[in-house]
Amino acid sequence: MASRRLALNLQQSLRNRAALNSIRHPLTRGLATPVSHGSKTESTTLSNGFTIATEHSPWAQTSTVGVWIDAGSRAETDKTNGTAHFLEHLAFKGTQKRTQQQLELEIENMGGHLNAYTSRENTVYYAKSFNSDVPATVDILSDILQNSKLESSSIERERDVILREQEEVDKQIEEVVFDHLHATAYQGQPLGRTILGPRENIQSIQRTDLEDYIKTNYTADRMVLVGAGGVPHEQLVELAEKYFSKIPAQPPNATSSAIAAAQKATPDFVGSEVRIRDDTMPTANIAIAVEGVSWKDDDYFTALVTQAIVGNWDRAMGNSPYLGSKLSTFVHQNNLANSFMSFSTSYSDTGLWGIYLVTDAFTKIDDLVHFSLREWSRLSYNVTEAETERAKAQLKASILLSLDGTTAVAEDIGRQIVTTGRRLSPEEVERVIGQITEKDVMDFAQRKLWDRDIAISAVGPIEGLLDYSRIRGDMSRNVS
Repeated sequence: MASRRLALNLQQSLRNRAALNSIRHPLTRGLATPVSHGSKTESTTLSNGFTIATEHSPWAQTSTVGVWIDAGSRAETDKTNGTAHFLEHLAFKGTQKRTQQQLELEIENMGGHLNAYTSRENTVYYAKSFNSDVPATVDILSDILQNSKLESSSIERERDVILREQEEVDKQIEEVVFDHLHATAYQGQPLGRTILGPRENIQSIQRTDLEDYIKTNYTADRMVLVGAGGVPHEQLVELAEKYFSKIPAQPPNATSSAIAAAQKATPDFVGSEVRIRDDTMPTANIAIAVEGVSWKDDDYFTALVTQAIVGNWDRAMGNSPYLGSKLSTFVHQNNLANSFMSFSTSYSDTGLWGIYLVTDAFTKIDDLVHFSLREWSRLSYNVTEAETERAKAQLKASILLSLDGTTAVAEDIGRQIVTTGRRLSPEEVERVIGQITEKDVMDFAQRKLWDRDIAISAVGPIEGLLDYSRIRGDMSRNVS
């Protein structure tokens, strides 16, 4: 009883003290007031044009450090298509300073992770390690990029590896459909080529092709050294000065410069189609796209919000009947598809905005395509505030939740610096998305979707897919 009374007296005393403080200091801020420190991306450029960009997190025990290069399959010619990806495979096969075994052992001993990937516009080499091992990882990345041996034995060995990889990719129908979509939308242009390249190129690429690609594209003005995690900006700048200051600022000769400039020409979107009918396949796989927006376009985030309004849907999802997308509700109720995925793919100067449809209801393909494009038409004149806010919330969650870990943050920094020259912080992204209204979405749809040419890529039992002119006619309709 005494302890209970003591506790009550203590609580009363604290309440009296709080009341007295509120009288003496009426403007005192409550302890629960949120404080946002925000993220800060620092950037420095060396005299040769090499850029360093970091986001320092003092509490992080590890760091991701990598080099983002503004060159991918788009920077190749028809005869050398596949070179960028080939180089990625050869990167870890030994340098003039380290054998492959030494390289692997060095990474293993520090408990690090070393990786690389190639896209249509970028090549990336990155490593994740403890903060204390950052100097060693930067040394390794520099060695890989500047001193790779490119031995004939390694080149021949990797040919077989890449050919087997190509066979595996060809089994992934979604990859096949999107490769064909790029090929038809950007016919005869660098952006229309595949990342792995055609089989005949993989079998014929020589060391001189690889060396020419490096000389033309691995220049300081097209590289960004990115650090995310516990590595301070000043430390990474010092390491860049030590290891990357001798990289040439421009291609070594006029021919290489001319090739690099030609590859940067803005591509033309071509309204067209490619169809590969195969009635033995279990599903029809169809991608339809209009010309989208670039990374730097003012409509970039509006395009993403519009995409989110159309939404994604999969019959296998337990909540599929209850998704907020109007198209998903209609498709589910009428059993038109197995799944669909809206997309907004951006590049440095263009993009593809569209939808990918998968269905085993072969007699309903025309209905599926018609009502999907009818939903696109609706976006030009009838978008509600509620569905816009839902799409914005989903988009913000998707973007912000994806920045989980130093590798994801480094990827975000590298991609933005390479493509736009600066990084929008997560706070800026959230603010920009928050300002988009349903009127902005309808304006975007009127300019980018209504009565626009489309590119179509279809693979599988697609007899029910009507001719191009019929589908193109669905891009506009009378408003009742």
